[in-house]
Amino acid sequence: QLQASGGGLVQAGGSLRLSCAASGRTFSTFVMGWFRQGPGKEREFVAGISQSGGSTYYEDSVKGRFTISRDNAKNTVFLQMNSLKPEDTAIYYCAARSVPNVVTYNYGYNYWGQGTQVTVSS
Repeated sequence: QLQASGGGLVQAGGSLRLSCAASGRTFSTFVMGWFRQGPGKEREFVAGISQSGGSTYYEDSVKGRFTISRDNAKNTVFLQMNSLKPEDTAIYYCAARSVPNVVTYNYGYNYWGQGTQVTVSS
């Protein structure tokens, strides 16, 4: 089970840190990802991280602004979002993948959190 939190309303240029807490004792065996779905848009990949945290991947529009990280001791993955833009407004979802490689398509992930709303005002 995945529980995302940390969303909210922020002005453009501001920051938010999303967290996703996982239950169970096998968190470190899962690749983790963050996706988002904006109004009227399809769900899209934002960032992914390998099981150890040693490899990270980002969608082009968030590179240099967002940072994904994980704490396997606390069964938690994070998404630090800086320099937020109105186009980052979306529901953000965390997801877990049991196959040990990061992929960008949503059907590659086995488990999903409930989503947390991020709204960036201009």
